[in-house]
Amino acid sequence: MRRLNAYALTFRLPIIIWQALFFIGPLIFVVAMSFFVVKNYRMVETFELTSWAKMISRDYVWSAYRYTLVMAGSAAAIASILAFPAAWFLAFRCSARARQVALLLLIVPFFTSYLVRTFSWYTILAEAGVLNGGFALFGLGPFKMLNTPFGTLVGYLTLVLPLVMILQTVTMANIDTRLVQAARNLGCTPARTIWSVILPAGKTGFVIAALFAFILSFGDFVAPFYLGGSNPPTMPILIIDTTKAGQQWPRAAVVAVMMMLTLFSIAFAAIVYSYRKRASR
Repeated sequence: MRRLNAYALTFRLPIIIWQALFFIGPLIFVVAMSFFVVKNYRMVETFELTSWAKMISRDYVWSAYRYTLVMAGSAAAIASILAFPAAWFLAFRCSARARQVALLLLIVPFFTSYLVRTFSWYTILAEAGVLNGGFALFGLGPFKMLNTPFGTLVGYLTLVLPLVMILQTVTMANIDTRLVQAARNLGCTPARTIWSVILPAGKTGFVIAALFAFILSFGDFVAPFYLGGSNPPTMPILIIDTTKAGQQWPRAAVVAVMMMLTLFSIAFAAIVYSYRKRASR
C-alpha cells in the first residue's frame, strides 16, 4: 500500500508544486502584504491593521463591492438564460457531428485576445456606431451605450457567453434522453419537461457554468474600464486606482483579499448546494 501511495504521489507532485508556486504562494503573499504599511512611498514589512481599517471604513469601497457583485451576478444570470436555448438545441436537436462542429466554433473566439474583442465593440456601441446607425433608420437615438453599465455587461457577456454555452451543451448532451421522452409520454409540456427533468438532471453543470461566468466577470478589468468607463468603478479598477495613489499596494491587497474571500465563499456555497441536492436525490 505504501508503494502504491508513493507511486501515485510521483504523478501528483507536478500539480502540487505548480499550485504551490503559482497559486498558494502568491495568495499567501497577497494576504501578508495587506498587513504591510507604506511610509515615504516605500512599503514596510510589518503586521498592522492600518490598511484594513482605512479600506473597510471607506464607503466607496463598499459601493464598488456591491456594484461588482450586482454586475457579475447579472452577467452570470443573463449568460445562463441566453445560452440555454442554443445549448438545448445543440444537445437535443442536432446530431453528434453537428454538435462537435458547433462546440468547435464556440471555442474559436478564445483564440482571439479578449482585449481585441472588447475594443471591437467600440464601433458597435458608439454614438455613431453600427447599432445607433440602425436605430437612426427608424428615427430613434442616438443612445449612449458606451461608458455605461450596459457597456460593461456587453463586455462581460463577450467574455463568458461562449463558455457558458459550451458547459450547458455538454451538460445537456449527457442527460439520458429516455428521461425526456418519458416526460413527454406522460403529457409534460416542453416547459414542464425543462423544469422537472432537464434542470434537475443537469443542475450541477448549470450551476458550474453560472459560477464560472460569475467568477470571470467579478474579476474582469477590461470590460468595466474600456466599455463601462470606470464609472462607477468595480473592485479590479479600484485595485489599479489604489496602487496609483501613492503606491498603496497594501490597500490594494486588502481589496484583492476581499475579492478572493467573496469568490471562495460563493464558489464553495454553490458547489456544496449543487452536489448536496444531487446526492439527496
